[in-house]
Amino acid sequence: MDKEFQEEQFTGITKFTPPLYKQRYQFVKDLVEKHKPKKVADLGCADCTLLWILKRCSCIEVLAGLDVCATVMKKNMHRLSPLPGDYLQPAERSLTVTLHHGSVAHKDPCMLGFDLVTCIELIEHLEESELKKFPEVVFGFMAPSIVVITTPNAEFNPLLPGLILSRHPDHKFEWNRAQFESWALETARSYDYSVEFTGVGHPPTGMEDVGFCTQIGVFVRKRPQTIESVQSEEPTEAVYQTIFQAVYPSLKDEKYLQNAVVNEVIFRAQIIKQSLLGCLIPEPEEYSDDLIETELEFQPSVDCFSEHLETLVVENSMEPFVDGNVVYIPLTTIFSFPNVNRLCGTFEKFCELIAGKVTLSSDGSALMLSTEYENEEY
Repeated sequence: MDKEFQEEQFTGITKFTPPLYKQRYQFVKDLVEKHKPKKVADLGCADCTLLWILKRCSCIEVLAGLDVCATVMKKNMHRLSPLPGDYLQPAERSLTVTLHHGSVAHKDPCMLGFDLVTCIELIEHLEESELKKFPEVVFGFMAPSIVVITTPNAEFNPLLPGLILSRHPDHKFEWNRAQFESWALETARSYDYSVEFTGVGHPPTGMEDVGFCTQIGVFVRKRPQTIESVQSEEPTEAVYQTIFQAVYPSLKDEKYLQNAVVNEVIFRAQIIKQSLLGCLIPEPEEYSDDLIETELEFQPSVDCFSEHLETLVVENSMEPFVDGNVVYIPLTTIFSFPNVNRLCGTFEKFCELIAGKVTLSSDGSALMLSTEYENEEY
């Protein structure tokens, strides 16, 4: 069932801009940008749209989705796979995205340790027996720092022409604001959370009394959960089925870090070489006997490099130079570039990462590049 399509049928006349489902996703995204959670779980993830949006948030390192409909997740899970660009330019953070098939009425240890749990238009789809178990699973067992729950506001329904009983045929109930607030406050009290109420989807002018089209409760845990309490609650075996997992390339992985460093080193070295050779070989019309004599004695320094080069800070080291058909570039020169320095952290780590990947001088202090092709051009 396409919840977004159903919703658009009923809410199109109110001209929500952007569409209501996008406003809910944006609300969650704004919350993520504010609180910077590292681990986020979306319960009732359906077509994985929210997970697809959140995977771009740089603070998140673990994303998990849970839904009772494996078919819908399998149809859309390709959206969560890394793209070619993710391998070409790995992010500094690690990111793992996992999809689980199961019910929010059951406990599974794979859902422990999350900072933020989202339940977007979920609870109204639960059977009465599932709704009774839901608070204990989410607030008691999972016990994340923040829980976001959105659900339809039944008071808004008269403003949705064409609506018969509920906004979606699978809804088991739709609460008004008083009903939702009563349930949320009791749940928060029982599990030591605070809760604040808001919503998205403003009513038309003059109809403000009905409240938002979608009501939202943001629950915040009052005290950190102890490791002992988590372990005491942990079931002995898993009940969810993992149907998808993607591990994104990351600079925290030594393989991707080394590749990024080597690429950056070669890029910087080529710029230095081109600038160095440009200083060595003047234009033909500029030649004179005095100039030729001067050039033969001249070893260009970093100061003669192209204006496009970043400022280098190289202390107590030799400068790049040409000897025959070889350009020698001190490793300290390359390491001083901000991008290289940032990637490696220390000079020792830098040397470790490029070892065996580039050609070094006999004493290992400089990178060696051939000038052969450049000389052919001149």
